Amino acid sequence: METSYDYIPIIILFVVAFLFVAFTIVATHYLGPSRKTDEKLENFESGIEKVGNARQPFAIKYFLVAILFVLFDVEVIFFYPYAANFKELGWEGFAAVVTFVGFFFAMYAYARKKGALRWEK
Repeated sequence: METSYDYIPIIILFVVAFLFVAFTIVATHYLGPSRKTDEKLENFESGIEKVGNARQPFAIKYFLVAILFVLFDVEVIFFYPYAANFKELGWEGFAAVVTFVGFFFAMYAYARKKGALRWEK
């Protein structure tokens, strides 16, 4: 039987984590160097000098692939609770996972049929 006292370690962990983050942000703000030069304020990405306008339009294909990646990646995360508790879930849990996998493959087949995973050269 669970009581509210069982959640005290979790609450303490969240409070300690929040205080650590807040302390780190405040400490770096006050203790860190604050010499702002034009070179430091310039955008920098992966050691590559900036070229052209950053507002160039991307192909919609890029966003579609990114959204599909996130969708399928997040779905795989839902397998963890089943893997951790598969004995306790029994046949009902197995049926739920099979249904989930069925929906997963149906979405994959639909995306493949629509050509969402095909790259244009």
